[in-house]
Amino acid sequence: MSWTDERIERLKGLWMQGMTASQIAEELGAVSRNAVIGKAHRLGLQSRPSPVKPNEDGSAPAGAPAAAEAESAPWEEPAAPARPAPAAPAAAAPQPAPAGDDGSPQAPAPAAAPQPPQPLVRSIGPGGFVRQSPGEQQAPIPPAPPRRLVPAKPSPEIADKTSLLDLNEKICKWPIGHPGEPDFHFCGSPANPGFPYCVAHCGVAYQAQIPRRDRRPPPPLPFGGPRIR
Repeated sequence: MSWTDERIERLKGLWMQGMTASQIAEELGAVSRNAVIGKAHRLGLQSRPSPVKPNEDGSAPAGAPAAAEAESAPWEEPAAPARPAPAAPAAAAPQPAPAGDDGSPQAPAPAAAPQPPQPLVRSIGPGGFVRQSPGEQQAPIPPAPPRRLVPAKPSPEIADKTSLLDLNEKICKWPIGHPGEPDFHFCGSPANPGFPYCVAHCGVAYQAQIPRRDRRPPPPLPFGGPRIR
């Protein structure tokens, strides 16, 4: 919106009449209150004192027209009248105790009897187990602190023998004893190159194949078994 000479003259006339910036913006149309205040400030129009004086009650006299209120400055709206704070409600006076027919004060009514505890309803899950209520649930158990792993000392029975942790590709892995026995260990001798056992245990683990002509036939099967050719 551009300020034409006609709109500027009308702004000056409405300003001198004492209208507020909001009322002037409504009269001119297509202009905001801030635009009216800025234009009046640039034109150097005379500022008008605020009708509300300091140290004075904010209530306006009865019958005063609202249009006669002037602005406190060319860029501000007139301040709204201050409203008095509502008075605090008075404290309720204590009520006297009710009197009987003969004028003597009556005793206060007895307190209500305590209600019997309500039965606790349990929820039965599948299979007949009783579910816990939210108030009966226990807090989760905090996790145990991490433990430092310490290598266990070997038992006296295998203190100087080869255990499972000592095996590698250079020693014999022939087991000696039963795994359930306390002295179970491995051979530990130098391994035969290319084999997992030593030379002595390789002779036990690997046997030469007997020629076919020297093989003994297996024992005969019971009656009804397959024929042996």
